[in-house]
Amino acid sequence: MSSSSSNHFLHECQQRIQPWLDDFLQQQNGLASHLSAAMRYAVLNGGKRVRPALAYASCLACGGTLANADSAAGAVELVHCYSLVHDDLPCMDDDDLRRGLPTCHKAFDEATALLAGDTLQALAFVALTGGDLDNTQKARQVQQLASASANMAVGQALDLAGEGQQLSLVELERIHHHKTGALIRASVLMGAIAAGCDDEVTLTALETFANKLGLAFQVHDDILDVIGDTKKLGKQAGADAEHDKATYPALLGLEAAQVLAAQLHDEAIFALKPLGCRTNALIWLADFLVARDH
Repeated sequence: MSSSSSNHFLHECQQRIQPWLDDFLQQQNGLASHLSAAMRYAVLNGGKRVRPALAYASCLACGGTLANADSAAGAVELVHCYSLVHDDLPCMDDDDLRRGLPTCHKAFDEATALLAGDTLQALAFVALTGGDLDNTQKARQVQQLASASANMAVGQALDLAGEGQQLSLVELERIHHHKTGALIRASVLMGAIAAGCDDEVTLTALETFANKLGLAFQVHDDILDVIGDTKKLGKQAGADAEHDKATYPALLGLEAAQVLAAQLHDEAIFALKPLGCRTNALIWLADFLVARDH
């Protein structure tokens, strides 16, 4: 698939979800104006919107429309933004830069950033339960997102515990299957649910795709931390080494990590075979995620 196709689809998703997020946040309790401003800062200032795009693409692959997946796409992005705010805190990864701007706790303060993350996570479930799907679909989506949120926290805990440690490949994969992969997996499955999919063969194929893609995404992210440019990345390059984190390039070497990312990408695409010809958007996104420079 061409890079222009992936860029076009991702741009379409970005243009769709940005006003949705803006409108949704405007409708929430604005009594604590400083908190509301922090949430808008964390959500609306940039971001590739990969997880919403995956939800949209999965919904299309299962015969649904973009509109069917709006609440799922918005909810996963709210959880993703909450996780970034919390990951950046001094008690976590202690980062000063996110999406080319000061991190939320730097732009506001630590307490406000903590509360902004808490509130964004809660609002994600407000978004899901307030959507137009039937109650069974909503319940399935809530289960997926709640499980992903819990697993992300497990992954972050494992990641922090692994700093300065010599981890095996299995241990590193376990971290990122939870920390990064959980929300990617939820995005894909929630998109399928939005289309009304309950076919186990299809859902299993999508879950395998998401698991492979989640790891490929993380391997490539680790690679970019080594070879990327801070200005393009929008966050500090070399932060993993500075924090003595276990990464794929550190464990395997840069070249082997690049080979692994390509292999995982190919395995993700292969997993989509049972779905037939409606998977173009998922393939475009997989291609983009292992070729991006930020």
